[in-house]
Amino acid sequence: MIFGLNSRLSELFRLTDQRDLMQTRVESLRDTEIALQTQIAFATSDVAVEGWARDQGHMALPNDHVIVPLPPYGTTPQVAYLPSPTPGNSEKWQIWWNLFFAK
Repeated sequence: MIFGLNSRLSELFRLTDQRDLMQTRVESLRDTEIALQTQIAFATSDVAVEGWARDQGHMALPNDHVIVPLPPYGTTPQVAYLPSPTPGNSEKWQIWWNLFFAK
């Protein structure tokens, strides 16, 4: 009878620990769900859509006065070209040697 009580108590403690762990996980998932619902609500709001349209979409409302800055007259934009690397003439054994032994 004592051995049965001991095994039942140890199982009770194990199951209680698992229940506490699951409750913690459920609370964490509820918090995540609330945060995601808040983000969805903001993303579908008119304020967020208008903000995206003005900032990233480069759109304007009908009564807006769009100002596009232009460079000064007579200036030419300088383009900086980066040289592309050219492959060297290496033997195949040199390529394999560098692959395995180069630092």
